[in-house]
Parts: sequence; structure tokens; C-alpha cells
Amino acid sequence: MKRRRAGQIGGAASAAALGLVAGGRAVRRAARRKNNDVYADENFALIDEDRASVVSADDGIELAVREFGPPDAPVTAIFIHGFSNRMTSFHLQRRLLSQRWGTDVRMVFFDLRGHGLSGQPPDEHCSIDQLGADLVSVVRATAPRGPLLLVGHSMGGMTVLAAARLQPDLFRDRVIGVGLLSTTAAGLSQVGLGRNLRSPAIDGFRLAVRASPGVVQFGRMAARALVWPVLHAASFRTEVSPSLARFAYEMIDETSVVTIVKFLRALELHDESDALPVLASLPTLVLSGDADLVIPTSGARRLAAALPHSELVVVHRAGHMVHLEFPDLVNDAIERLLDRALEFHESDPTHAR
Repeated sequence: MKRRRAGQIGGAASAAALGLVAGGRAVRRAARRKNNDVYADENFALIDEDRASVVSADDGIELAVREFGPPDAPVTAIFIHGFSNRMTSFHLQRRLLSQRWGTDVRMVFFDLRGHGLSGQPPDEHCSIDQLGADLVSVVRATAPRGPLLLVGHSMGGMTVLAAARLQPDLFRDRVIGVGLLSTTAAGLSQVGLGRNLRSPAIDGFRLAVRASPGVVQFGRMAARALVWPVLHAASFRTEVSPSLARFAYEMIDETSVVTIVKFLRALELHDESDALPVLASLPTLVLSGDADLVIPTSGARRLAAALPHSELVVVHRAGHMVHLEFPDLVNDAIERLLDRALEFHESDPTHAR
């Protein structure tokens, strides 16, 4: 299948004088930041404006879905966001990859349960297993036929792995490529986010949520003091556009406190190592920022070592939100994945029936 490719890639007086100088410098610095804000006029609501639908998960939780591109496109790419994010975290993939792919790829995004516009689940249904089942529900509802490219970031990558373990036939028959961004198959309790959030204060916060989630939801200052600083600091490790940083931090801050605490334990306990053999024959992309404080690059290296057809991409100085921090590098890697996946699909016609 041929694809079109578009655009690329002494005294009061002295103190007052010093204050004026400092003030002038601050104004100039602010002006420079404003002038350098390449995303100052960005429409970060782009995905929200795409075709909307709702998919019911197997336990009845409603999942908010957005789609862009022709329903009969040759390939459907489904993007699965990470912990404390929402589908709009893939804004720069939606805007820039759609320009490259044109009508050849339909793009599907959805909010994980408890995130964004999707429904809030009970405690017992806040697991990586359930997220994997949700992904399968979204596939069945939005893309029941044809080749699939799956791209997951952070907890979204774990969601892809869980789906592979739960539904290996789906991956054998229809998935032609998998992108795993800033994620790991196991071991998060000892490194990254698990280590950074291991404290008596966090444990007490978890207990309070279980006892009275409604009360804690109104006590958002607790989350601001305990959880959000870690997530903010880990998002970007280079200086990024103020508008882009604000977009990412608001996404985190608007996530329900209850959701954050419910899924923390699921992240610490998750182990999807059994899914790796299902992906072993597929083209995969394993991508990580080498300054990621949430899921260190060591997890990506272990993933790539277990996946014979993987491309390992380590992005220098990037944090956890690497797809927003270095979108061109990430989008290039996703496009290479699609090219390899199409070659794989064309050489194996039993796939994507």
C-alpha cells in the first residue's frame, strides 16, 4: 500500500534604581518568553472537536472517544494516553501526524476510565487488566475490521500489553504494529513513580480516599502538596513553551484526585511480562526519555530486549511527556513504525482480516 507523505519533517534612591533595573530585566525576560512561545496560539482543543462517540466498557463504564480521518481508511491507529492525562495529551500527534498521513490512516483517541470525559469506576475496577479490556471494547466498537496500529504512552502502554495478554488472537490477526512510549512491562514499584511516591503521607492519603473519596475530592490541596509536584516535575526536563507546559499541567491537575490514588496501586503492582511473547513477532517501537523520573529508561531497554522486532529510541534530556516535549522526534519514530508495520502486513496477508 502506497502512502502520501506531507510536510516535515546607597539609599532609597539606589534601591529604587536597582528595583527599576531588576523590574526592567523581568519585563524583558517575560517578553522573551512570550515571543518564544511557539504554542501561544495553539488550539489545544483540537481532539475535543473531532467526531465524538461513547463506548460502553464490559462493566458499563462509559468511555469518551474521538476519531479523525475517513472511516474506511486502510489503517486505524489507536492512541492510549497515560496516568493522570487524557486523550488530548496526543494533541501534537493528532495535528502533525494527520498532516503526514492524510486519508491513509484513521486516528482514534479515548479517555481511560476515571480520566477526562470518561466515567468514574469503582475501586475494584481500577486495574491494568480492566484498562486492557477497555481497549478491546474500543477496538470492537470503533474498528471491528482492518489493520490496527496501537500506540500507548505510560499507563497507556501498559494497557496495550494487558490487551495483548487478554486477547492474543486480536494481536495475531489484526494488529500490525505497537508503539510503547515512556512505559514498562513491570517493576514500577521499585523505581520512578513508585519510589518517588512511597511515603507515609501518600499511604495516609490512599486510606483517606478509600474511606471517604467525596471528601478528599474537595481537598485538592492535599494532592497539590503530595502528588502533583512529582507529576509536574517529571513531565518536562527541558525548557518548553509556557503554553505547552500549562496545557500539560492543567491536564494533570484536572484529573480526579480519587482516580489518581486508585490507579497508583495498580501501577505499582502491574506486571505484564506475560504479554511480551504475544508482541514478539510484531514490529514495535519502544521509546523513552533518558531524563524520565516516572518510568526510567531501564524499563524501555528491558522491553526492547524482549521484543526482537523493536526499534529502541532514547530521547536525550526528555522527561515523561516526551511526545509533547519532542514531538517531531516521536512522530518520526511513529511514522517509521507504521512503515515497518505496513511492510509486515503486506508480507503476511493472514494479518488484519
